[in-house]
Amino acid sequence: MTDQAVDTSGPAEAAGTEEPSGAAPPRFFGRERELKALRADIERAGLDTLAGRKTPRARVLLIAGRPGSGRSALAAELAGSLTGTGTAPADASGPGTGTGALPWAVPGTGSGDYPDGVLRVGLTEPGGERVPTGRTAAEILDLLGLAVPPGADQDELSEMVREALAVRRLVLLLDDAADAEQVDPLLPENPDCLVVAVATGPLTGIPDVRPCTLGGLEAGAAVQLLARAIGQVRITVDPRTAESLSEECGGQPAALALIGGWLAAHPMASVADVTKQLHELPDAGDQQPTGARPLARAFRLVHDSLPSTAARILRLLALAPAGLADAHTASALAGCSVSAAERTLDDFVQLGLLRTDGAAHPQYGVPGCLAPMLRALLEDRDRPAEIQLARARMLERTVRRLQACRAVTEPEGTAAHRKLAGLPRSLRFPSAEEAGVWLLLRRPALLASARIAVADGELDTLARRLVAALVRALAVHRGTEAAAPELYGLHGLVLDVAERRNLPREQAAALLNLADLDARTGRTRDALTRYRAALDAGRAAGDLYATGRAMESVGSTYAELGDYHRASDWYGRALAQRLTQGERADEARLYGRLGAVHSYAGRYGEALRNWRAAAAGHRRLGDLAAQARALSEAARVQEYAGRPHDSLHTCREAAELARRADDVRLQAALQLRLADTLDRLGDPAGGGGGGPRAPPRAPPPRPATAPRGRPGPPGPPPTDCWARRVLPTKSAVLRQKVNAL
Repeated sequence: MTDQAVDTSGPAEAAGTEEPSGAAPPRFFGRERELKALRADIERAGLDTLAGRKTPRARVLLIAGRPGSGRSALAAELAGSLTGTGTAPADASGPGTGTGALPWAVPGTGSGDYPDGVLRVGLTEPGGERVPTGRTAAEILDLLGLAVPPGADQDELSEMVREALAVRRLVLLLDDAADAEQVDPLLPENPDCLVVAVATGPLTGIPDVRPCTLGGLEAGAAVQLLARAIGQVRITVDPRTAESLSEECGGQPAALALIGGWLAAHPMASVADVTKQLHELPDAGDQQPTGARPLARAFRLVHDSLPSTAARILRLLALAPAGLADAHTASALAGCSVSAAERTLDDFVQLGLLRTDGAAHPQYGVPGCLAPMLRALLEDRDRPAEIQLARARMLERTVRRLQACRAVTEPEGTAAHRKLAGLPRSLRFPSAEEAGVWLLLRRPALLASARIAVADGELDTLARRLVAALVRALAVHRGTEAAAPELYGLHGLVLDVAERRNLPREQAAALLNLADLDARTGRTRDALTRYRAALDAGRAAGDLYATGRAMESVGSTYAELGDYHRASDWYGRALAQRLTQGERADEARLYGRLGAVHSYAGRYGEALRNWRAAAAGHRRLGDLAAQARALSEAARVQEYAGRPHDSLHTCREAAELARRADDVRLQAALQLRLADTLDRLGDPAGGGGGGPRAPPRAPPPRPATAPRGRPGPPGPPPTDCWARRVLPTKSAVLRQKVNAL
């Protein structure tokens, strides 16, 4: 290294590269002029204000610059300073702790102009694809802690976002926007919010937006960023060469971070040496924009200096789903051990090639500015067959991790738990809690893995296994209700593969699952369409379970729509199939469903016959509690039909069965119904009410249907609904009966 005397009046000191003694190392360098301009733009009167109109929407600030210019870091710094929360983790090209690939939220301080904090979402995938607006809106709702309706379309989700932000005062950071069409649906209709958009160019179509265009860092800030990586001493001994190096990097923070990491890993190399190497590197080609060449040269310098094995691992990280990798992902891609992969990933972090969240089991993110170059290198230097094999290894490893994630929740001695013991120790989880944490942290990458596997088209068998394992793991650890939005998308992926491969059995299963979720969220017509499509697919596959399930669900959907004639018709078709198969439990349930729809259609004779058939079916099965419930419904029908004495007899029979079944709640409800009926009959000893006979009770105007979509158990509403009924009597005898219960 060339030694030079320190000139205190030279460029290094003039640039302000020396940090105060004892000061905390800064995470953000320079951009004072841009920050000042952005803050001034917030205070500037908009076009609506100048025209005397009320501002209808949030102010939009645009930070425009090339990937690697530090545009995301500037947006995060601005948002942190406006909300008083400090610099948030960002997809920055300078030093940072966030992976940058994940959406994040920083809670507000409760004071200032934006007391509700900062939300950040990315609008472009690491592979360059646009993120669908519906998925972005769902991420924002998730950050706000709001439930996302499964299967909701883009317009519905965008409207939910606008409604949620209408009552909040926060900064919404929309990172890496491709155009105005991505930004406009997400703009809050609330002038108390602020939107900071990050893009490469202008957002034509968003009114009253003036871009803050970024170039390179000033010389002082660039050298300061370099010194943060390699130490002040190496800058001080050769300050002018450090400035020349920052000029070779175009003042781009990403390029400076890469060169700084390389110099830190090579302590014997001088700043002059790397400046010369960088200057002598040829450009990749004329097709590359001039502004992108400094970062490309810096990346090639770092990549070409890596050992061949490490360089291959780095290139294969371009396949990481959602730009996120962990040690297992890198291990599977490269075919090496987990420990070796983890060491290599940590080395990449030191070189500035990756970002990490710093957790106990860290995730590593590929910076968005480097992802296109990694993909180009991968396609140029690795054969397609090797790339496909690496992708298959990664997906297979993901499947096995998901299987271990689910199996760890199973009791000891089960087949799943025994299978778990046969997996390598590195794939297993020490506890169900740790498996749940892993699933939560890796959820974006896992969902992206499923989408990538299905889109590939050549790994459909592996894709089906991956989706099935992910569905089971999510259902076990999060529950089907909480995971419904993710499950809806996964069932849609299964349907895509089934249609592409002409797999009618799997097509029917996916359609049934999607229809169930549609029905639960109130999209009954959509559910009906999918149930009928599932019926056709089930018939094509010869799947009796799917066809019976679809017919029963079609009947339930018609009952939900109030079309009891069609509901009874479809229940009858499903019952006929069950009778031919001898499935007694299903027969009893369908008899009960037929009894319910006939009751609400006013066909009491048919209803009574079906409820008695349901009771007989449960009696043959030995299910006393279900038999009692069916008889209680038969008694209800008799009361509606104006036969209170028959209703009383049937209700007593049901109460005796409930007593024998030791179902205390049902028994109490039936005893209350008995007392109610006796009182209406004018039995002073039994009901305690006396007086003239009351007219028969009118049926309710709306059925208490089973859970929408998936066929539920037949019978009456929950017994606590009956227990809360206010009885039409003041008899002391009745009160004694209730107290005795």
